[in-house]
Amino acid sequence: MHNVCLVPAVCFLLAAQAAYNPRTDLDQGRFLKALADAEDRLADNSNDALALATKAQALCALMRLGEAEDAAKRALEIKPGQPDALLARALVTGAKAIQQRNLNSVMMFSQAMDDLKAATKADPAYPLALATLGIAYQQLPTLLGGSTKKALDCAERLKAVQPSKGFLLHGQILALGGKWGSAQPFFKQALTLSSNDPTIVAGYLEALSEKATRKALGEEAQKQLLATEARRLLPKVKRSALGMEAVSLALLEAGLDEEAWNAALGALPGADAPSILKLQLGKVAARAEIHQEEGLAFLKEAASEPLEGGTGGYAHVYWRMGQILKNLDRRDEAVKAAKEALRYNQWHRGAKELMESLAK
Repeated sequence: MHNVCLVPAVCFLLAAQAAYNPRTDLDQGRFLKALADAEDRLADNSNDALALATKAQALCALMRLGEAEDAAKRALEIKPGQPDALLARALVTGAKAIQQRNLNSVMMFSQAMDDLKAATKADPAYPLALATLGIAYQQLPTLLGGSTKKALDCAERLKAVQPSKGFLLHGQILALGGKWGSAQPFFKQALTLSSNDPTIVAGYLEALSEKATRKALGEEAQKQLLATEARRLLPKVKRSALGMEAVSLALLEAGLDEEAWNAALGALPGADAPSILKLQLGKVAARAEIHQEEGLAFLKEAASEPLEGGTGGYAHVYWRMGQILKNLDRRDEAVKAAKEALRYNQWHRGAKELMESLAK
């Protein structure tokens, strides 16, 4: 009898707390949902460290770095050593380092690595932290703690928690090291285990698009493989904006501009995150200089509605807008768009380059 909760409201509250698992949404790129859920919890309890950490990670993906940093700091004040908060702070610090690319970046990368290692120590089975640390180990130079051996250790640890993500990480690490032939079996295993997971498809196609892969395969072979794999994987992710963005981008990298446009356009009506595909359509229009008026219209829509995270934020939207306006010889509007991009992100390299080219 003592196991029965006699106060229904308390039972409901405890059940709600136990059910809160924001890592799944963050792992799958549902940042707007994760942010909304975190805000709901914080409205009831402003000291909810996990909700604050989740808010920080979501805001970082939305490129709202100042707000993300504040939320991560608050979470760690409430609960020092909380792994989700440590990951959030690492993501924010790393993003700022990449944005700024100055002398402070070295220190920021080092701080981010410390937080990533602390997050995986606090929770050795934290999938997103293991994946982030693995990529960081592979991409950073040895001076900053980079190590292929340590990166592959992260992949092995991740395989024990999320096998498909672990095999994906293993493939990504080898691909970034220029070993595409060795990476392929691991990508194949990841896709076999989770062929309909858009994050697996996106990670694989992104690795296939990398410069290291181009160097390993040759430009034409890379383009042919990008086209083949994008077409093969399209039916598996056609209901996912994240997956279709990756397919469209792969086709664009393969030089199939119209096919890239049509893939994103065809997926738009039923997309789970339309803003991702609207930005992708703007990207295709800007880079390939096709359907530019339509692309501009889609970008204006994306600028006026909630934009999903992982896209580069509104700065990316206005940068692409400025590129199209420049192509259309609408210089004053292009300058205005570039300035708007820099208002959202003063460090945006593409917007800065656009401003410089317009000044000429």
